[in-house]
Amino acid sequence: MSPITLAVLDMAGTTVADDGLVLRAFAAAAEAGGLPAQGTEADAARQYVLDTMGQSKIVVFRAIFGDESRAQAANAAFETTYDSLIDQGLAEPIPGAEKAITTLREAGIKVALTTGFSRSTQDKLLVALGWESLADLTLSPAEAGRGRPYPDLVLTALLKLSIDDVHQIAVLGDTSNDVLSGIRSGASIVAGTLTGAHDERQLREAGATHIVPSVTEFAELLTHS
Repeated sequence: MSPITLAVLDMAGTTVADDGLVLRAFAAAAEAGGLPAQGTEADAARQYVLDTMGQSKIVVFRAIFGDESRAQAANAAFETTYDSLIDQGLAEPIPGAEKAITTLREAGIKVALTTGFSRSTQDKLLVALGWESLADLTLSPAEAGRGRPYPDLVLTALLKLSIDDVHQIAVLGDTSNDVLSGIRSGASIVAGTLTGAHDERQLREAGATHIVPSVTEFAELLTHS
């Protein structure tokens, strides 16, 4: 196997603790988009959000509402609410995440932090955590073309960081969409972490090559292999 020279890490649920923040923001988005607060439609939408964790949020809202104006209203409400939760100090790193990222970089592995959030929300999250210069690269779907489950985020990281071969990439995420994105990119290692939205069964069914308890063990996997 080619030596790993790039680690592509998801943020919320993988390197950043979610603790229900996405679902709290979704509640505001659902109201802004005109969904009833309770009932079958509300339950189906909530389940869809859970199933599609990791995907670009505007894409998720377009699928739920089937109407661009409602999707945009929902997306704006989501971002405003999530940003407010960040401002309240509710965004915390996964324990050991900062050290794990530093360990990877010290081992000569470049690190890209990716997200399904907008660029502005990602930037706010990075500032709140003090992570503005922690990774080699940060990417949102806006810079890559398409979000997950497409491979664009991973492949954009490869191009921007001048990685020679897709087989030199390792991907880590907490959702089936993170895993599928990594598989489609051709990465040699596509690991699922158990700190986020989806469980081991979902991650394995999506094709994860490895399952790790957290980003800490992922860093150990790459630096000790």
